[in-house]
Formats: sequence, structure tokens, C-alpha cells
Amino acid sequence: MSSPDGQLAFSLSMQTVGSEAGSPHYAIQYRNQPLIASSRLGLKANPNGFGGAGWFKDLRVVRTQRRTQQTSWQPVAGERSNIPDHFNELVITLAPTDARRKGIMQVVARAYNEGVAFRYEFPEDLSTQILEFTEDLTQFRLPSGTQGWFTNRAQAEYEKRPLQNWSAQAELPLTLELPNGVWASIAQAEQVNYPRVRLKTTGPEGELQTQLFGEVVETSPYATSWRVVLGANEPGKLLEQNYLIPNLNPPNALSKPDWIKPGQVMREVTLSTSGAKALVDFAVQQQIAYLHFDAGWYGHEYEVKEDATTVTVDPRRNPKGDLDLPEAIRYARSKGIGVILYVNHRALERQLDTLFPLYQRWGVSGVKFGFVHTGSHRWTTWLHEAVRKAAQYNLIVDIHDEYRPTGFSRTYPNLLTQEGVLGNEGFPDATHNTILPFTRYLAGAGDYTFCFNTDIVRPGKSKTTQAHQLALPVLYFSPLQYVFWYGRPDQYPNTEEFSFWKGLPTVWDETRVLGGRPGEFVTIARRQKDAWYVGCITNIQARSVTIPLSFLPADKSFTAVLYEDDGRGHVKQTRLTVTASTTLKRDLLASGGLALSLKPGN
Repeated sequence: MSSPDGQLAFSLSMQTVGSEAGSPHYAIQYRNQPLIASSRLGLKANPNGFGGAGWFKDLRVVRTQRRTQQTSWQPVAGERSNIPDHFNELVITLAPTDARRKGIMQVVARAYNEGVAFRYEFPEDLSTQILEFTEDLTQFRLPSGTQGWFTNRAQAEYEKRPLQNWSAQAELPLTLELPNGVWASIAQAEQVNYPRVRLKTTGPEGELQTQLFGEVVETSPYATSWRVVLGANEPGKLLEQNYLIPNLNPPNALSKPDWIKPGQVMREVTLSTSGAKALVDFAVQQQIAYLHFDAGWYGHEYEVKEDATTVTVDPRRNPKGDLDLPEAIRYARSKGIGVILYVNHRALERQLDTLFPLYQRWGVSGVKFGFVHTGSHRWTTWLHEAVRKAAQYNLIVDIHDEYRPTGFSRTYPNLLTQEGVLGNEGFPDATHNTILPFTRYLAGAGDYTFCFNTDIVRPGKSKTTQAHQLALPVLYFSPLQYVFWYGRPDQYPNTEEFSFWKGLPTVWDETRVLGGRPGEFVTIARRQKDAWYVGCITNIQARSVTIPLSFLPADKSFTAVLYEDDGRGHVKQTRLTVTASTTLKRDLLASGGLALSLKPGN
């Protein structure tokens, strides 16, 4: 089966001899070259349960079905306003070669222009009603010499490694550079009722094996998550085409999602009524959409007696305890500012069905889930059910810590963002930041927590320049953008320096990667309506960059406002008139960057 443009091809074959007789294998080609060599498929069952022998050998093909789909859809809050959904699909139905074994398993594969996806499905069948899987045997065999950007946790740094002798499992997406210059990324989609998947090295160089977080116990009909292999001739195309992951999720389940509002967010750190009102006034001035009350507003989040239905400020956060939360919410709403409340998973798990209707009555706009459990089958299903319940009460959601997206925001767009990234809470260096657009952000939105003047609060911690930080909200997609993560409004007197953030969109109509390589630099341009915004950062080395503006309409002039490091610890602005024929050439400081706004007119 080939993709609509003929560039990608998926094939399935059955082993006929030896110990793996009747074992399904697949292969993927990109531009007539091997991308994934012949690799094993299948699921191993619990031998002491109802799973029988499992579904990885002693199988035969009983039928195949094909179909083509060519549609498009419009996300509520996305990196582009219109998403193509064009694929060829092949469904291979497998049955045991032993007639005494009952049931069937289907391998469903789709070839898109952007990549190939496949998963296992079990139609409703009384003979396989109960399914128990202990191992996922799916392999990915890459050409020898392939390099991967490895991390073993969603909130960790990346390291470029050959695909051999890993001491830990790799988190997804796993971005790969093949020796022939092809770029690929292995990801997971629609992981809402299936454990988290990681990859480990086995056998010769280039052989990767799926590793399940835990076992699966389900009933038919049942489908696993999708395995996704993105393919491109340059790394930036992987990000431009990452809409393949939400494509593999069901359409929007909310009939009237107009209450879902993306925007910037600022954290209230004093946990006091006066501090909250001051932050609301600052938010109005800076066009920030939401005020966020972080941990501590309902007590110490790890105490057994914690109760997220009451306002009992943790004395370690504010000894005075002078937070009148209803008054703060009233004041914020009177100024058009929404309120988001942080709640630790301990309270969520115990009080979920009480909290959401209560917060809706309070006038709260959303909830940030803290320290959630991720990975296992049980907690995966619980977490996504919690997002569904939040939608019933018109609550937007931000999931923090190790959760990484697999496209569920298409189905429930109230899940506006999630962490699953080593952001400014960990103060990574500039090289790490250049890797993220080609790795973690292929999976979807990430709450990075942007900073400006971070040394005000944490002296010596910031490892990047201020212009570098200004550029990140363009590079890193998140419909909820947390800005000024460390600090209070009174610590930002010179608003001209960061005026690029004022009114900066958080969702986009178009996204283009203008250049870059992971670990070196990246330049991305995004459009909302007729205005364009560009972010560019370098690694820990100084760099000269060239930014052609050929993406602009050919018949218009634009006013460009350029924000750059001045070399003395501040940001300078330059105002220019530019056209599509303009090429900007700039010198970036080590760990630096630039931000650029482009609006029609002189």
C-alpha cells in the first residue's frame, strides 16, 4: 500500500518457515529506500489468563480490505487552521493456523503523505471476549548508522545516540536521522486506552523493540493505540506535518466548543487577595487571558487531609493566609480575565466528581492537573476520562508532569495543553531548547513556562538570553502559554523590552519551519490572520542566521519589529519595512535568539 503521493509504502508479509512461521512482519519505504526494514508485529498474551497463545505467530491471512479517505478538518486551537486528512488504508485480518483456536486479529495500516500508522484491532467475538496482553512485540528495524535523539523521560534532556546498547528505554516521539539523509520520527497516537509505549534496543545496531509500561486487560471489541512513523527529507518537515498524530484520533466530541478560549496565562505567586488583584490589572495591561493559582491555595498538596473544595492557604506559601478566592475570581471576571486552579492528583482522584461542578459554580475557567500518574493502562484511562468530565463542566485543562500528548485534544479540545517537557522549571540550556521543536513538539502542545528577567527570582539559574526567551512562544506551540513564570508584576517595570509578548497569539492559521537542525538552531514562522511572527534561537554557540521572508505575500509591504539581545543584558528593538524579497541577516549571541513581528503596512 502506498501513500496518496506515492512517496511512502507499507507492506506486510508472513514468515513461512522456522520458529516464527506464521509471524506477521511489516516494512516501510520512503522514496523507494528502506525506512523500516522487515520488522515483527504482534502481541504476547498472558499464558495463565484468557489470552491463549497470543497474536504473534502461527497466524494466516484470511482477508484484506482497502479504502481511501480524503477530507479535512478545522481544530478548535491548533498550529494551523485547516488540516488535511488524506490516506490509503489496508486492513489485514489474521486468524490462527490451528483451527481449534478461535478469534481474529486485524492489522490496520494507513499510509499518509506525512507518514505511516498502524495498530491492532480485535472485533467483537465471544471466543476472544477477554484480552490479556503482557508484551507488545512490535519492532522497528532502522538502517545501520541511524542516529536518534534519545531521552528516557518526557521531562529530561536529549542526547544524540546510535541505536545500540541503550541502558534505558527511549521516550516517544523518537526522532531519527538515517545515514541516507532521511529524517523520521516514531510516535504514538490515540493512547487513551492503552499503556504508554517506549522503545529499547535489542540485537544488532538499529533494532528497536516496543516496551509496554504495563499489561493490558480488556474486552473485545478493542483497538490498541496507533504506532506512527513520520518521514521527511529534512527535520523541519516533521514539525510542519505533525498534524498526522491528531488525525489518528476521533473528531471533536464537543458540539459547542465556543467556550474554549486559548490565551496567555500568568501565575499568581503571593496567594493573597491584593496580589491577585494586582496581577489581574497587569494581565489587563499586557493582554494576558488567565490568572493561575498554583499549589498551596487549598493547603499543602501532599497532606492526607487536603481538601480542594476549601480555600486554606498553605502557611509555607503565605503565612498570613489572606486569600479571598471568591473575591479574586469576581474581580478577575469583572476585568475579562479567566481563572485557572492547580489541583494535585491526590485530590483529583478522591474528589473529581465534586470538584468540577463546584469549580464551575465558583466561576473558574479551568484546572491544571498536578503530578498525575502516567503510563499504566489504569491511569491512562482514568486521566482521559477526567478530561472528558472536565468538558461536561466547561473547564479547560492543563496536565502537568510526565504526561505527553498523543492527539486527544482533537477529540476533547478542552485539553488545551500539557507539560511532558523539560521547560524553564528545570532551566535547561539553549542546546536543549533547539532540540525540542524536532522531538517533543512533534507530539503536540507543550507547557514550557516561559520566563523573562528570571534572575530577579532565581539568581544565576537562567542559561539563555532574554531575546531567546522572547522567541520561545513562537517556536513552542501551546494554546495556553504560561508567561513570566517566575516573578510578580512589580518586577517588570520596562514593558517595552517584552512588548513582543503583548497580544502574541497562542494558536495559528499556518506554521512554517524556515530552517534548523536539532541541537544547533531553529527558525519558525507562524501566521494568524494577516500577521506573521518569527522566532529564532541558537544553541550555546554564537551564530549568524539568514531569514528569508519569502513566505510573505508578494504584493504587500510589512512593518517588521525585531527584538534582539543588545549584548548588555537587555533587549533592543529595530523597526523595518520589509517585503517578500527581503532577507534578514543577523548575528545571535551564544544561547541567544531573536523575535520578529510582521504586520501589513508601512
